[in-house]
Amino acid sequence: MAQTEDPLRGIALHSGATVLFAIADTTSKYLSASLPVVEIQWIRYVLFFGLALLLARRMSWGALRPNNPKLQLLRGLLVTGSSVLFVFGVRQMSMAEATTISFLSPLLITILSIPLLGEVVGIRRWGAVLVGMAGVLIVVRPGTNGFQPAAFWGMASSLCWASALIITRKISTSDQATTTLLCSSAIGAIALTFLAPIGWVWPSPTQWALLLMLGVLSSFGQWMVIVAHRQAAASLLAPFSYSQLLWAIAAGFLVFGALPDRWTLVGAAIIVASGLYTAHRERVRRNLR
Repeated sequence: MAQTEDPLRGIALHSGATVLFAIADTTSKYLSASLPVVEIQWIRYVLFFGLALLLARRMSWGALRPNNPKLQLLRGLLVTGSSVLFVFGVRQMSMAEATTISFLSPLLITILSIPLLGEVVGIRRWGAVLVGMAGVLIVVRPGTNGFQPAAFWGMASSLCWASALIITRKISTSDQATTTLLCSSAIGAIALTFLAPIGWVWPSPTQWALLLMLGVLSSFGQWMVIVAHRQAAASLLAPFSYSQLLWAIAAGFLVFGALPDRWTLVGAAIIVASGLYTAHRERVRRNLR
């Protein structure tokens, strides 16, 4: 019997996940001032892998075995790279700026879907992409005194995440969500295990507590997103992702006393509007199929 969808529950779960992600990102930024980025992410992925094992404990190996191991490996590396690169960027930028740049991913997905998925992108969605790119330029401000080289870390993170989501689409019909979650967490934990000893700094008791909180919150956030997508269509949930920007601004002010400048707000508004329109066109396109 097919699972009954519950759009309101999906929206609530997805919106709740954005709160957890904002807290996790703020914690990562705070810890990155005193601990190596790779070390922070390694502990996060070890806990993520533990949660994935709990979710998969009742499933047989036959059900969990990936049908696309190469794509799962590539996706796992891309997701891990996205996480590490984001923290490299956010430790030198404000929460609002880093989060805004991360919203470049939906626009990149539209572009990458053409060569990788064979999708046809109409003039309207191309227009939304160009407008969104303009918003990114306003936030980054290349060639001005407001330009921060750390923005390149954020853009690279967005590219990795967009590529990972494209792969997720390709394997979604052959591999279960739990399989993908388990593979990504395992690949991230293994890859970072080889890098974590480099420059290792032993955390203080307070830092250990924050690291554990970071791992738990980000892992549950990932789980909530997966459950949310079982309850509602991705095109319905996509607009609610942008609520994370509000939580990032609030967290940045409460923890670091930083508020975004007007150009960041203008660029963020343009990117959000572009993303919302892209999600709308995606919904219209699916309804016409």
